Amino acid sequence: MDDFLLIRRMKQGYDDAFEKFVRKYYAQILQYCRYHCFDMEQAEDLTQETFLKFIGSLQSYHHMGKAKNYLYTIAGNLCKNNAKKKKDLPVDQDVWEQEMGFSDEIERVETKICIEQALDELSPELREVIILFYFQDCKLTEIADILQISLPLVKYRLRRAKEEVKQLLGKEENNGAGKTTSNA
Repeated sequence: MDDFLLIRRMKQGYDDAFEKFVRKYYAQILQYCRYHCFDMEQAEDLTQETFLKFIGSLQSYHHMGKAKNYLYTIAGNLCKNNAKKKKDLPVDQDVWEQEMGFSDEIERVETKICIEQALDELSPELREVIILFYFQDCKLTEIADILQISLPLVKYRLRRAKEEVKQLLGKEENNGAGKTTSNA
């Protein structure tokens, strides 16, 4: 069932519509919150709060084909409000490692730690674009819509974030133990 019909049925009070809507987007919103939170329990709380806020504003919500983007916006605002603690950004996806030029299985754990540290050093604006693009698989136009910024600005931030992360990862590599593996 598409979002328009689900939302219409939700506005009419059908419990099954609420359940289907939450099931449809829960995993994506949870994953998004997890990239912004210290622990899983906190991410689950923020995810639940996201859906509660969405449902609370349902009567005034006008569906324009982007319910998922609206959920990301709510979740993003909740995560920003919750961002008083240092963020722990888990990196679970191979896409990021491939994009940044890491593919050796032996370096996987070290790379993950370095990437988490590098992402943590990015400005919130750049980190948000990276999370949405690489970890939430959002299209550039969706990111522009979610963040309410122009498409060229999204492209600029993504390019800038990748440059900064590469630079930070280069520093981490240079500040490491100085080991080089040239064994054949």
